[in-house]
Amino acid sequence: MPREIVLHDWWRSTASWRVRIALHLAGLPFRRVAVDLTAGAQAAPAHRALNPQRLVPVLEIDGLRLTQTLAILDYLEDTGRVALVPDDPANKARMRAVCLAICADIHPVANLRVLNRVAALAGEGARKAWAADVIREGLCAVEALLAQAPPGRHALGDALSQADLCIAPQLYNAARWGVETADLPRLTAAAAAVAEHPAFLAAHADAMRAEAA
Repeated sequence: MPREIVLHDWWRSTASWRVRIALHLAGLPFRRVAVDLTAGAQAAPAHRALNPQRLVPVLEIDGLRLTQTLAILDYLEDTGRVALVPDDPANKARMRAVCLAICADIHPVANLRVLNRVAALAGEGARKAWAADVIREGLCAVEALLAQAPPGRHALGDALSQADLCIAPQLYNAARWGVETADLPRLTAAAAAVAEHPAFLAAHADAMRAEAA
């Protein structure tokens, strides 16, 4: 009997959101365990035992505990559950650059831990300004990266890739902080292309919030 797949996540975590999309794309049933980041649950001993970094997501699958979004997506790719990596080496490199620009450059400096620190050092009013500035700057750079990629329905052409799984949640987060994105056509088109996709809808933060209500 297959082992239960368990995802430890938080509904508004964009890192968790990327993994939820991939699991739905793969058609893998999974059980969610909520880790309330706003209440500091990520620092509780039980979660620290799962992930010493005190972050989400943590995916329990195949007897493993996997952390870090891109590592999880690569595992699902390498085990044949999804096909989200381009065959073309140039497009694969572009995809990785876009994913890292979002996951390694934008997200870490605009997550809850950093924003709380900004507010503690510079006051509550600095929180929104910091988030908006770093997200906007980062997304402008991603838009320039996408301009180098082949045009198509999705971020890097006509096929879904890991880049699309990173872009959609990040644009939601940008809107939350009042970041202007209308002048970023490749990014907004990529997000619009998946807006009604069943896997993206099922993984959406609003769906998770409604589910928890």
